Amino acid sequence: MSRTLLRGARVITMVPHRPDAEHADILIDGDSIAGIGEGLDATGAEIVDVTGRVIMPGLVNAHLHTWQTALRGVGTDWTLADYLGRMHGAVARHYRPEDMRVGTLAGALSQLDRGTTTVGDWCHNTPTPDHTDAAIDGLAASGIRGVFLHGTPYSAADAGHPVDEIDRLLDGPIAAHPLLTLGMAVRGPQLSTPDAAVADFRAAAERGLVVSMHQSGGEPGPGWDAVRDAGLLSTTTNVVHGAGLTDDWFKTLVDSGASFTSTPENELGQGHCFPITGHVLRLGAAPSLGTDTDAVTPADVLSAARIALAHQRGHDHDHHRRSTGSFSLTATITAKQALAWATVEGARALGLADRVGRLDAGMQADLIVIDAPAPNPVATALHATAGDIEAVMIAGRWRKRDHTLLDIDLDTVRTQLHESAGHLLPHVTG
Repeated sequence: MSRTLLRGARVITMVPHRPDAEHADILIDGDSIAGIGEGLDATGAEIVDVTGRVIMPGLVNAHLHTWQTALRGVGTDWTLADYLGRMHGAVARHYRPEDMRVGTLAGALSQLDRGTTTVGDWCHNTPTPDHTDAAIDGLAASGIRGVFLHGTPYSAADAGHPVDEIDRLLDGPIAAHPLLTLGMAVRGPQLSTPDAAVADFRAAAERGLVVSMHQSGGEPGPGWDAVRDAGLLSTTTNVVHGAGLTDDWFKTLVDSGASFTSTPENELGQGHCFPITGHVLRLGAAPSLGTDTDAVTPADVLSAARIALAHQRGHDHDHHRRSTGSFSLTATITAKQALAWATVEGARALGLADRVGRLDAGMQADLIVIDAPAPNPVATALHATAGDIEAVMIAGRWRKRDHTLLDIDLDTVRTQLHESAGHLLPHVTG
């Protein structure tokens, strides 16, 4: 197996009880990290000089609809109602399998370029198995690590998730792919009847899959009570947005080990809700982050982290001002916490906390190299842009090097994406 020693960087491991950033070498053996520290045995290893750089775990975008990438920016001024009507009510039905493939491929490559090594690909435009397989093929072709969260087009509230299709996928290409796992993107208790919600949660539990759902349609409906009463809330439950949840429901979900994913720029701009960051922090938990859809907001997880951080700090300052007459004199949330939302918490939300999200011996070698001034490495990482991401490694293999994506014909992808956009744009109403 190949061995690589990364030497000379400031390393942000995100491992508890280690420094926020440290001078350390990273030894990679095959697809895993063999050690982090000084004086590592580099026998037989390729030595890569990364002096002056910052290395951190690869970012995790826990909620993204990559299939919409060809329509990037078309819905910048859309409200949530516009998005539902135009994307799902109009253009979605005109997607061909080839549109699903190139949108997913291009969306995943865009993530890689920005330092995301793992994506929760929430794919809910799967009218046929061909559409599903094309999306999975695009995800696999990108080289990204992904949890393919199989969803369905919007339908009746009493329609259960197609478990036969889930079983087909479990026995299909995902099972043999080292970087892809399967999850279920269900309509969820807010949009399903109680019986359908319970059936979907039970199907996911029986298969050991992450079950993810949107919650932004008002206060929790009776489906939530049914799922709770059936004992189906667990660490594999992932709630996206969380708008409308009461304090009691936040506590119930946190106590069950459920995860939350906020997409702060999308939530603030479209009308979902205010980000739920403060609700979960007050209960000793933390959110993961997503960017939702390229059609509406930029697919940049670090931007999501900065927006979530600034928004919650603003709330905290306002609360302190109303209580004391002055803004808070100390930061209520740190930049390191925001990085954790984009790494550690994302890995936990997608059921991958034992593999990614931290840099430690035995973990997968998923990391990014940032080339930017670093008097404060954590700030450098949090404030990085795509242009600062010099290199990206996934499972010990370079996917971006010297600021250039590897092993992909970008010209062909651009041509196919342009053709797909030309086919789809006429069907975007309004």
